[in-house]
Amino acid sequence: MSLTVSPDVRYCNPLAKANNPRQLCRINQKVTMNIITPVLHAESKKQLPAVRTAWAAVLVLLWLSALPAAVQAQFNYSGYKGTIVITGYYGTNSDVDIPTSIEGLPVRSIGSGAFLNNNVVVNVTIPGTVTNLGKCAFQDCSALVSVTIPGSVACIQTIAFDRCGSLARVTISNGVTSIAEDAFTSCSSLTNVVFPASISNIGDYAFENCYSLASITLPSGLTSIGKYAFAFSGLTSVTIPPGVTNLGGSAFYGTSLTTVAIPGSVTSLQNQTFSHCYSLTNATMPNGISSIGDFAFYECYNLARAMIPASVTNIGQCAFLSCQRLKTVYFQGDAPTTGPGVFVGDANANAYYLPGTTNWGSTFCDIPAVLWNPQPQHICLQTNQLGFTITGTANIPILVEACANLASPTWTSLQSCTLTNGSIYFNDSQWTNYPARFYRIRSP
Repeated sequence: MSLTVSPDVRYCNPLAKANNPRQLCRINQKVTMNIITPVLHAESKKQLPAVRTAWAAVLVLLWLSALPAAVQAQFNYSGYKGTIVITGYYGTNSDVDIPTSIEGLPVRSIGSGAFLNNNVVVNVTIPGTVTNLGKCAFQDCSALVSVTIPGSVACIQTIAFDRCGSLARVTISNGVTSIAEDAFTSCSSLTNVVFPASISNIGDYAFENCYSLASITLPSGLTSIGKYAFAFSGLTSVTIPPGVTNLGGSAFYGTSLTTVAIPGSVTSLQNQTFSHCYSLTNATMPNGISSIGDFAFYECYNLARAMIPASVTNIGQCAFLSCQRLKTVYFQGDAPTTGPGVFVGDANANAYYLPGTTNWGSTFCDIPAVLWNPQPQHICLQTNQLGFTITGTANIPILVEACANLASPTWTSLQSCTLTNGSIYFNDSQWTNYPARFYRIRSP
């Protein structure tokens, strides 16, 4: 038998080992075979003409096409139920377009570890035919900078882009509903993530250690944020959508958030959710939340103020431990039950409670507990001035605000002060500039 190959193609070795895919066939490469097999006639014992060996050539070609895995162009792939699964990439191109079909079959899946440890690919385009993005598909792709994930992929699987240290931009198309655990963990260069409205779940550790991720817009359809989902990321601001019902423990642990508002859909603040957020200055919790978990705000050094809604019945141990700048903690309801060490290390903190609430004493968890009860008295109208006296517990902090329309109020801060010796006199020299003027007293 002899085999001749056109000089412009690569040798196709049918005996190549399956674990050495570089030796397998390449896409669109045509191998010209002239097979001359010494076939003996049963009667004459003479060799038949070479032209009668066509069936042998067909059999060899069929045998080649029956290989369980093949490589076309720069990809390894395998067949599965009439579709193609990309299992590897061995090309040298930095920009990779994954094909929509191979040999007439649609590419439906990028298999587990298909691009694992690749250090060549910079940009990758995934077509809309792909419905499955496997575990570890692009893990440790050190050169990968940008990727767009089509809406045909319902879930970005576990560790799909883990430790892609150069990855800066991720665009997730509408149709993707879930980001699994560890999907983008330790993508230290990631600065921009586009979330579609279809995303409902962000899994545990999904964006942990994404140090460069400073700002995100979470989608309105989001319902669950897993534990450590954004821990140790660079987030400085975030708006948690009102549909989120699960806010996982340590979800924002160690971030650079400055303010945060927790939506009313969250009924429990889990352990360490905002622990070690050193830049956090203000946290707003909704009425409806029932508990604040252990170490929830631990070592939030710059947290100066906290408002505890009336619905909170329990505060876990060390929830506000070492919040060194915490001065005012306002309670809107009865004194909740607590674990140990809630305000340990908060030397300047005071707890303020409202008239008519119960179970309060002179201290609460080892910090002073003070009745917050400002009341306006003796309203006085003078030439071009309106004034009144505000009385209450000595040295409680207050803020006076005003608006011109209660139907659509825009409140303006007029004066922030403390009730020195339990009384101050407030006056407004601008009140005649408005057809109506309404005032309120609130906590600063």
